[in-house]
Amino acid sequence: MLGVALLFVGIVLISNGVCNLTKVDPKSAAIMNFFTGGLSVYLNFLSIAQGNYYAGGTGLLFGFTYLYIALNSVFKLDSRPFAWFGLFVAINAIVFGTMEGFTGNSYLNITPDIRWAGIWYLWAILWATGFVEDVLQIKLGKFTPYLQVFEGIITAWIPGVMILTGTW
Repeated sequence: MLGVALLFVGIVLISNGVCNLTKVDPKSAAIMNFFTGGLSVYLNFLSIAQGNYYAGGTGLLFGFTYLYIALNSVFKLDSRPFAWFGLFVAINAIVFGTMEGFTGNSYLNITPDIRWAGIWYLWAILWATGFVEDVLQIKLGKFTPYLQVFEGIITAWIPGVMILTGTW
């Protein structure tokens, strides 16, 4: 399920970045966020139903992220609550990156893999950008959309394809 989820996280990040750079109407861009968020929530509830609470819980952070973005875009809501959610997720991403990349976890049967540390830490940076821009009021300009495209390719699309094809 992880490969499927990452494939769609890849395209939604790339799409969001490109749409932000090219000034696409946020309501139009929201469609892919609804698809990806809905798919992620569904897949991660399946993981929880199968007893994989870690995968389900961490995956729901993504699903809720994209549904939150979609709803904010469609209804033009105040983005500060999402920014606080993003800070919460960024802090957790540092914890998960450290565990998956360096310390492992015998209870969860996680063997450290440095690639996951890099991926989680990059995701932490991206989630934190909303907090920096919307709560701290520090504008990052085109940095965030370029980061979305970069991370969509490097942290999601490529790993997703590799997991799906058995090369990870």
